[in-house]
Amino acid sequence: MSFVRLFLNTFGNASHSGVHRVIAARRFSQSLARCSEKTQEKEVEGEHQSENGTEEQEKLHPMVDRTKVIPLETSIKYLQSDAYKITYGNDPVWKYYRRNHKGQFAPNKTRKTCIRSGVISTSNPCPICRDEYLVIDYRNVDLLKQFISPYNGETISYEKTGLCQFQHKMLRVAIYKAKDYGTISYDVPFRKYDYSEWYDQYSEAKNKE
Repeated sequence: MSFVRLFLNTFGNASHSGVHRVIAARRFSQSLARCSEKTQEKEVEGEHQSENGTEEQEKLHPMVDRTKVIPLETSIKYLQSDAYKITYGNDPVWKYYRRNHKGQFAPNKTRKTCIRSGVISTSNPCPICRDEYLVIDYRNVDLLKQFISPYNGETISYEKTGLCQFQHKMLRVAIYKAKDYGTISYDVPFRKYDYSEWYDQYSEAKNKE
């Protein structure tokens, strides 16, 4: 009986190990086939690119690429959409923005621009450059009002908003243009003049008083 058990055990182990070897060989062959298929696909792609003449550049992330021009109508609709409210709420787009700078104190001026050659060149772009759907234009009133002080009607400084110098200049031009075209209403400061310095009748009336 012991001899029969020994024979069965050895035969069973051999068959079991053989099954494992077959499975491993199949997996290895499948991996080789997959590798060969991938290499063939790459060769076909290389031939296709060589026929076109130039290799296509790697697609940039949509948050980095700024070559796409967003129409003004799309920006105006975006400011009234649910996506904008979820992102910014009822606060200005620059409220929670924080600049990255070296050292303990921030520099006197912000960076010159965040976009160079159609690509964002910094990891911390300004509130306008980071969102491609924020288009500065004198007709985009809802966006311009976020950068106008409600107390004196002046344009808020870039030291507070964090805009780069290029976008701040574009913003000032758009605000001045909006006031000229009447898309933004503003109050002219009241000035009281002393007419007695130019007219005698006012000076005589002032002397009588």
